[in-house]
Amino acid sequence: MSEMELAGPLDWAGLLAAVSPETAQHLDDERVKVACAGRVLADRHLLAAQDGDEVALLPPVSGG
Repeated sequence: MSEMELAGPLDWAGLLAAVSPETAQHLDDERVKVACAGRVLADRHLLAAQDGDEVALLPPVSGG
């Protein structure tokens, strides 16, 4: 799934509960970065999205 809409407020536990167990397991990877309202969070557990905030999940990428 590339996009879904959830009501705020939304914390990390709420986000994990809203996605499939398989997706939640992938999100637990520390290489996955989380952004909220355009700002990358230093600690994903501090997610505190409000209505209208975009939460972006940034998977690890490789490049060269």
